Amino acid sequence: MNASMEFGAGLFPTEPLPKMIQLAKLSEELGYSHVWIGDSHLIWREAYVNMAAAALNTKKVKLGTGVTNPLTRHPSVVASAYATLEELAPGRFIVGIGLGDSSVETMGMKPAKLDFFERTMREMRELIAGKEVQLPTGKIHLKHPAKKGMPIYIAASGPKMLELSGKIADGIIVLVGVADEYLAQAKAKIEAGAKAAGRKLSDIHLVLWVPSAVSDKAPAKDAVKAHVARVVAHPQPYVLDEKEQKVLAEIRKTYDYYRHMEQEANHAEVIPDWLVDKFAIAGTVAECRAQVERIKKSGIIQQIAIIPYSPPGGSREETLRGFARAAL
Repeated sequence: MNASMEFGAGLFPTEPLPKMIQLAKLSEELGYSHVWIGDSHLIWREAYVNMAAAALNTKKVKLGTGVTNPLTRHPSVVASAYATLEELAPGRFIVGIGLGDSSVETMGMKPAKLDFFERTMREMRELIAGKEVQLPTGKIHLKHPAKKGMPIYIAASGPKMLELSGKIADGIIVLVGVADEYLAQAKAKIEAGAKAAGRKLSDIHLVLWVPSAVSDKAPAKDAVKAHVARVVAHPQPYVLDEKEQKVLAEIRKTYDYYRHMEQEANHAEVIPDWLVDKFAIAGTVAECRAQVERIKKSGIIQQIAIIPYSPPGGSREETLRGFARAAL
């Protein structure tokens, strides 16, 4: 594997558990260092069951939620789940967490507020470490805390969330697209947060979260458009230009959370090809290799985590293999 950059696979549990186990095993065999399991309980299968199954069927790949949240999962529940998983495969788990996206929206809820999120992250860390936590309802603790600390990676896209993550996260799952200028602006916000907390950017592991489709046989860009729609609609640390703003207005009109990340969803239709190149790694093996090399040269990112999609008639395996040929 490339020593200077790690590569992860973001696997949304859209298929039954045996299939998800196969994908996790394949990811490890191909040389991916991390497998991230999506958590959206109404539209996908259960994330924590998937992580346990993946751990039992792999040997060394690191596993985390991509991502969970402190609203549909109380921080004490997340802490308990991860402390239990850590007993199964010590040193292989990462808490991946954010404000809440489709898992929250499909419940008719709104994403967590920043101050609430910061407080719950502190509580979760303390619970995992075996400390007592004071809640409004009383004091609580875990009877089975993790034997070692556990890294917490925060998913962030908006400027305030990037800054907060720079202050408190062990790693950041960066959702800002792949263009050089987008990455530079995200880095500036993270660095500001880190500095305010007396930390260095080098203390934080940055994971670029990116939809990907790789095919030398069929046009790959269409396959990632539904995911690109969601990324564009997130708060970002930069201002979209006029052309991009028009696309964003269309996404907001058409977005359906029950069809979150589905390739055939209506919101995919409003994404033009030129925008895909700013927010995804999609195309032939050679085109994807060029994108990876460019991101590497930026020196900002330590891991590229792809969410594999495929053109009609293809499969996630095809993109996992194709991206491995391009990058690993």
